[in-house]
Amino acid sequence: METFNDSMRIDRRTALKWVLAASAALQLPATTLAQDTAKSVTGYGKDPNLLKIHQIGELWPLTLNEQQRATATVLSDLIIPADDESPAASKVGVVDFIDEWISAPYPNNQQDKPVIIQGLAWLDQEAQRRFKNTFSALMEKERIAICDDISAAKPAAPFEQAAKFFARYRALTAGGYYTTPVGMKDLRYVGNVAMTTFDGPPLEVLKKLGLA
Repeated sequence: METFNDSMRIDRRTALKWVLAASAALQLPATTLAQDTAKSVTGYGKDPNLLKIHQIGELWPLTLNEQQRATATVLSDLIIPADDESPAASKVGVVDFIDEWISAPYPNNQQDKPVIIQGLAWLDQEAQRRFKNTFSALMEKERIAICDDISAAKPAAPFEQAAKFFARYRALTAGGYYTTPVGMKDLRYVGNVAMTTFDGPPLEVLKKLGLA
């Protein structure tokens, strides 16, 4: 049986797939935004200047309270734990990113807000039901036991809604982590860096494509 501990954490081998999926999940199409905005009576005001560096919570009021942030922190770190080369998700600001994301006034972000808030509440309720404690206060094996049920490919009926929350939270965690300098370094992503020479694609790649 595939478990959270075996396959649902994000390691370097699967990170590229996750970050691509997360990027697609995080995208806010301009056409959809324009349509939704046109239907809005009050709107959400002017977009902030995203070319400026803002402090956490400067753009709009944040959503998560202390208990919710504690739950979000341990869940993020279960999904992307620290290893010998990189810190855990919460150490690079993933919880701040998720809080900013669900607090943003845009329609797609606001759709995510109840999913995340209700999902975090469910984790604490389930932790109390099973282990008589909050999710953040559980031992790791107890947290994993809960996450096994909501990360399965085909979750049991009682966990279907929580599984939808977990899938979305995992995508947001991956998107937040692997778009930081630390996450990009973890992926060995170089980016748009000037090169003095370019030798072209490796021979083995050309052969695989039938070009050599």
